[in-house]
Amino acid sequence: MNWESIAAIAKQWIMEAGQTIRTSFEMKLDIQTKSNANDLVTNMDREVEQFFIKKVRETFPDHKILGEEGFGDNLENLDGVVWLLDPIDGTMNFVHQQRDFAISVGIFEDGVGKVGMIYDVVRDELYHAVKGNGAYLNEKKLSELPQVDIQKAIIGINPTWLMENRRIDHNLLIPLARDARGLRSYGSAALEMAFVAAGRIDAYVALRLAPWDFGGGSILVEEAGGSVTNLKGEKLDFLTKDTLLVAKPGLHEKILKKYLNDGNW
Repeated sequence: MNWESIAAIAKQWIMEAGQTIRTSFEMKLDIQTKSNANDLVTNMDREVEQFFIKKVRETFPDHKILGEEGFGDNLENLDGVVWLLDPIDGTMNFVHQQRDFAISVGIFEDGVGKVGMIYDVVRDELYHAVKGNGAYLNEKKLSELPQVDIQKAIIGINPTWLMENRRIDHNLLIPLARDARGLRSYGSAALEMAFVAAGRIDAYVALRLAPWDFGGGSILVEEAGGSVTNLKGEKLDFLTKDTLLVAKPGLHEKILKKYLNDGNW
């Protein structure tokens, strides 16, 4: 299978979808909620997902799709080619700020990541990778990620961990936060993974994400030389929700060993 050709087609679709989203900035959004009042979804989330599904169905009829808004397939396995799609990762940012959100696409074959793309729509920055060919930001190949000490690391982490009921999260994450040089929260898991791949931050920790949140980013980070696991150090399950730790080489192992190895994750 020619993954470079598939990536080129996916890139065209992402750019087209991005333009549609930018056009929507001048329109009134239909904003609804899902699991709770802060779990937002808009008509654009749904329209972009349906756009991709239509394109994939027409062009690759044997491919399957797992999308956040539920318009794709009900999957029990990752056999064959599967697209993991988040049409707008960071919907709250999209609604309130019209920035810091992204389109995320991960294409897998029999559970192995082959193509990863994250498009920062407002900045017009496309992070993309084909397995074995390295990671890119637009047309520039990203440098191999260097090692960094925790004391010099900038770590992306969602502050919702402060409200977790499990005390174990506080006991482990507070020392990590204290020892790091700084913390950042951008409100989009896809962008934070892209930022790790690009070396803009050094690690990203998340307590609960879905496969479409980390599908594309996992391929990007690994192609840039970083490591991707859950908080137990295990390989991610791309069919279910999981915790997430992505980091530069060496730093990933240090965080797991020093801060997360006793966690009841």
